[in-house]
Amino acid sequence: MPFRIFCRVLGLVLCSNALTVYFASHSIRLVVVTTLACSLLLQVGYFASVLFLIWRSGCASRAGQRAEHFGSCKEVRSQPADHDEVRNESSDVPQLGPAFPC
Repeated sequence: MPFRIFCRVLGLVLCSNALTVYFASHSIRLVVVTTLACSLLLQVGYFASVLFLIWRSGCASRAGQRAEHFGSCKEVRSQPADHDEVRNESSDVPQLGPAFPC
């Protein structure tokens, strides 16, 4: 949300709160107190939502790290034979040679 829209919405909420309280109580002192309380409540809600977003992104990051770690821990037990590999019959040591002997 762009900052201008945020400020407009915040002003609209605070002004509507002030008008509602004034028409209900006809007290300027009560309007000031409740508007300040509403402003404080909105700031606490904003701070809590930012903390929640930080916490959620941390959980997603840890889950991604776990998935990456799990993927790197998988071992391949049997590997397919290489077609370029030629075995010497006198030993079991693989030797690289031409794929198609002449």
